[in-house]
Amino acid sequence: MSPEAYAQAVAERGWQVPAFRAEPLFEKRSRHVIIIPVINEGERIQRQLRDMANLGITARIDTVVVDGGSTDGSLEPEFLNSVGVRALVTKTGKGKLSAQLRCGYAWALLEGYDGIITIDGNGKDGVDTLPLFSQALDEGFGYVQASRFIKGGYAENTPLSRWLAIRLIHSPVLSMAAGYWFTDTTQGYRAYSSAYLLDERTQPFREIFVRYELLAYLTVRASQIGYRVKEIATSRIYPANEAIPTKISGMSALWDLLMVLKATLLHEYHPKAKG
Repeated sequence: MSPEAYAQAVAERGWQVPAFRAEPLFEKRSRHVIIIPVINEGERIQRQLRDMANLGITARIDTVVVDGGSTDGSLEPEFLNSVGVRALVTKTGKGKLSAQLRCGYAWALLEGYDGIITIDGNGKDGVDTLPLFSQALDEGFGYVQASRFIKGGYAENTPLSRWLAIRLIHSPVLSMAAGYWFTDTTQGYRAYSSAYLLDERTQPFREIFVRYELLAYLTVRASQIGYRVKEIATSRIYPANEAIPTKISGMSALWDLLMVLKATLLHEYHPKAKG
């Protein structure tokens, strides 16, 4: 499908999605798709994709990298093809992480996938558990969240400030909004059924989702509207003696995150009633 055809399909559905281009490397061959958002992850994303290829994951589940504008040369087509990546989707319009995800999710839904698994591209998450998310989608779950904190999960080198923020603020607030107890809500390792994303009560393709809003909103909305949700035990390892790979840093980003929590709790991201 050409960029013009994608744009037309998005417009026909009334979706608000930033401009993007898609470069498929081969045809769709699985029911679910793994979406990996990145921007200048360098060797981290390359190592992660090699690990996924070595485990046979990219051969079993279509894998798509969604680039927010990398300039480090880590996403050359020859490399992506060598590790079994199905396509590279590049956001060319405005916006941060949520805008980037809207591009990837819109492309995946237009391609006809039954479910979407999202995992960060900075190498912190154990990719060996990816098939468990696909299995959960097959079992009928609408939303599945990774957790390092439940039985079987594993955390290493988690900064104390991050641990406290997750356990004492982020997870309790989003759990209160969702009506379901989540233990690990800040990471982007999760899965959504296409039915959940396409439900008129969800409507993820709105311009209100620019930075981190979409992750928080989609965490709580599934259980609010009756979809089955669960957590899956995973590992999350921060590198020792290195800069922390994270999309959230600095006081401005932390303030934004608190404002997102407030808006989520107050249902400010809910679709407006028609009529």
